[in-house]
Amino acid sequence: MAGRQGESPVRLAAETWESLFRAQVAVMRRLQSAPAFKTLPVNEYDVLFTLSRCPTGWLRLNELNDNVLLSQSSLSRLVERLEKRGLVERMPAPQDGRGVLLKLTDAGRELQKQIGREHVRDISELLTPALTPAEQRELLRLTEKLRGSVSGR
Repeated sequence: MAGRQGESPVRLAAETWESLFRAQVAVMRRLQSAPAFKTLPVNEYDVLFTLSRCPTGWLRLNELNDNVLLSQSSLSRLVERLEKRGLVERMPAPQDGRGVLLKLTDAGRELQKQIGREHVRDISELLTPALTPAEQRELLRLTEKLRGSVSGR
Protein backbone atom coordinates (compact mmCIF):
# COMPACT_ATOMS: atom_id res chain seq x y z
CA MET A 1 0.00 0.00 0.00
CA ALA A 2 1.43 3.34 -0.95
CA GLY A 3 1.34 6.10 1.62
CA ARG A 4 -0.12 9.52 1.00
CA GLN A 5 2.02 11.58 -1.32
CA GLY A 6 4.96 13.02 0.56
CA GLU A 7 4.19 10.96 3.67
CA SER A 8 7.26 9.56 5.35
CA PRO A 9 7.47 5.82 6.11
CA VAL A 10 8.10 6.66 9.77
CA ARG A 11 4.95 8.78 9.97
CA LEU A 12 2.89 6.07 8.23
CA ALA A 13 4.21 3.41 10.62
CA ALA A 14 3.37 5.61 13.63
CA GLU A 15 -0.16 6.30 12.37
CA THR A 16 -0.70 2.62 11.58
CA TRP A 17 0.47 1.58 15.05
CA GLU A 18 -1.70 4.18 16.75
CA SER A 19 -4.76 3.07 14.78
CA LEU A 20 -4.13 -0.61 15.54
CA PHE A 21 -3.55 0.12 19.23
CA ARG A 22 -6.63 2.34 19.60
CA ALA A 23 -8.81 -0.20 17.78
CA GLN A 24 -7.56 -2.95 20.11
CA VAL A 25 -8.23 -0.81 23.20
CA ALA A 26 -11.75 0.09 22.02
CA VAL A 27 -12.59 -3.55 21.25
CA MET A 28 -11.16 -4.80 24.57
CA ARG A 29 -13.05 -2.17 26.57
CA ARG A 30 -16.29 -3.22 24.92
CA LEU A 31 -15.59 -6.93 25.43
CA GLN A 32 -14.51 -6.46 29.07
CA SER A 33 -17.81 -4.79 29.85
CA ALA A 34 -19.80 -7.70 28.38
CA PRO A 35 -21.73 -10.03 30.71
CA ALA A 36 -19.25 -12.87 30.00
CA PHE A 37 -16.70 -11.21 32.29
CA LYS A 38 -18.95 -10.57 35.28
CA THR A 39 -17.89 -13.97 36.70
CA LEU A 40 -14.16 -13.69 36.03
CA PRO A 41 -12.03 -10.71 34.99
CA VAL A 42 -10.61 -10.84 31.48
CA ASN A 43 -6.98 -11.22 32.65
CA GLU A 44 -7.93 -14.28 34.73
CA TYR A 45 -9.90 -15.68 31.80
CA ASP A 46 -6.83 -15.14 29.60
CA VAL A 47 -4.85 -17.48 31.89
CA LEU A 48 -7.60 -20.13 31.78
CA PHE A 49 -7.88 -19.78 28.00
CA THR A 50 -4.11 -20.10 27.49
CA LEU A 51 -4.00 -23.20 29.71
CA SER A 52 -6.97 -24.69 27.84
CA ARG A 53 -4.97 -24.56 24.60
CA CYS A 54 -1.99 -26.44 26.02
CA PRO A 55 -1.86 -29.89 24.34
CA THR A 56 -0.25 -31.69 27.31
CA GLY A 57 -2.54 -30.08 29.87
CA TRP A 58 0.46 -28.67 31.78
CA LEU A 59 2.28 -25.43 31.03
CA ARG A 60 5.31 -23.91 32.74
CA LEU A 61 4.62 -20.63 34.53
CA ASN A 62 7.32 -18.87 32.50
CA GLU A 63 5.72 -20.12 29.24
CA LEU A 64 2.35 -18.85 30.43
CA ASN A 65 4.02 -15.52 31.16
CA ASP A 66 5.15 -15.38 27.51
CA ASN A 67 1.51 -15.62 26.37
CA VAL A 68 -0.30 -13.16 28.64
CA LEU A 69 0.01 -9.41 29.10
CA LEU A 70 1.05 -9.36 32.75
CA SER A 71 4.31 -8.95 34.62
CA GLN A 72 5.77 -12.11 36.21
CA SER A 73 4.89 -10.94 39.74
CA SER A 74 1.31 -10.02 38.77
CA LEU A 75 0.90 -13.37 37.03
CA SER A 76 2.17 -15.26 40.07
CA ARG A 77 -0.38 -13.51 42.31
CA LEU A 78 -3.15 -14.09 39.77
CA VAL A 79 -2.28 -17.82 39.57
CA GLU A 80 -2.39 -18.00 43.38
CA ARG A 81 -5.92 -16.54 43.33
CA LEU A 82 -7.02 -18.99 40.63
CA GLU A 83 -5.53 -21.87 42.60
CA LYS A 84 -7.36 -20.79 45.78
CA ARG A 85 -10.62 -20.71 43.79
CA GLY A 86 -9.94 -24.27 42.59
CA LEU A 87 -9.58 -23.26 38.92
CA VAL A 88 -5.91 -24.16 38.39
CA GLU A 89 -3.53 -26.66 39.90
CA ARG A 90 0.21 -26.25 40.14
CA MET A 91 3.14 -28.48 40.92
CA PRO A 92 6.93 -28.23 40.85
CA ALA A 93 8.45 -29.09 37.47
CA PRO A 94 9.95 -32.59 37.70
CA GLN A 95 13.08 -31.59 35.73
CA ASP A 96 14.01 -28.72 38.01
CA GLY A 97 12.91 -27.65 41.46
CA ARG A 98 12.54 -23.98 40.54
CA GLY A 99 10.07 -24.37 37.69
CA VAL A 100 6.32 -24.48 38.24
CA LEU A 101 3.83 -26.37 36.07
CA LEU A 102 0.19 -25.29 35.82
CA LYS A 103 -2.96 -26.92 34.52
CA LEU A 104 -6.68 -26.33 34.62
CA THR A 105 -8.79 -28.21 37.12
CA ASP A 106 -12.11 -29.65 35.93
CA ALA A 107 -13.84 -26.59 37.44
CA GLY A 108 -11.41 -24.27 35.64
CA ARG A 109 -11.97 -26.05 32.34
CA GLU A 110 -15.76 -25.82 32.71
CA LEU A 111 -15.66 -22.13 33.61
CA GLN A 112 -13.32 -21.39 30.70
CA LYS A 113 -15.69 -23.16 28.29
CA GLN A 114 -18.73 -21.38 29.69
CA ILE A 115 -17.17 -17.92 29.49
CA GLY A 116 -15.51 -18.76 26.16
CA ARG A 117 -18.80 -19.59 24.44
CA GLU A 118 -20.29 -16.29 25.57
CA HIS A 119 -17.10 -14.38 24.73
CA VAL A 120 -17.00 -15.75 21.17
CA ARG A 121 -20.61 -14.67 20.63
CA ASP A 122 -19.73 -11.18 21.95
CA ILE A 123 -16.75 -11.01 19.57
CA SER A 124 -18.93 -12.01 16.64
CA GLU A 125 -21.60 -9.45 17.54
CA LEU A 126 -18.90 -6.77 17.65
CA LEU A 127 -16.93 -7.69 14.51
CA THR A 128 -19.63 -8.92 12.12
CA PRO A 129 -21.40 -5.57 11.65
CA ALA A 130 -18.07 -3.73 11.36
CA LEU A 131 -16.14 -5.97 8.94
CA THR A 132 -17.17 -8.24 6.10
CA PRO A 133 -15.91 -11.84 6.19
CA ALA A 134 -13.29 -10.92 3.56
CA GLU A 135 -12.15 -7.94 5.67
CA GLN A 136 -11.95 -10.15 8.76
CA ARG A 137 -9.78 -12.66 6.85
CA GLU A 138 -7.54 -9.83 5.61
CA LEU A 139 -7.20 -8.37 9.12
CA LEU A 140 -6.35 -11.84 10.43
CA ARG A 141 -3.73 -12.27 7.70
CA LEU A 142 -2.18 -8.88 8.41
CA THR A 143 -2.09 -9.24 12.19
CA GLU A 144 -0.58 -12.74 11.93
CA LYS A 145 2.02 -11.40 9.49
CA LEU A 146 2.88 -8.54 11.86
CA ARG A 147 3.06 -10.80 14.90
CA GLY A 148 5.23 -13.30 13.02
CA SER A 149 7.61 -10.56 11.93
CA VAL A 150 7.92 -9.13 15.43
CA SER A 151 8.39 -12.49 17.13
CA GLY A 152 10.79 -13.75 14.46
CA ARG A 153 8.59 -16.64 13.29
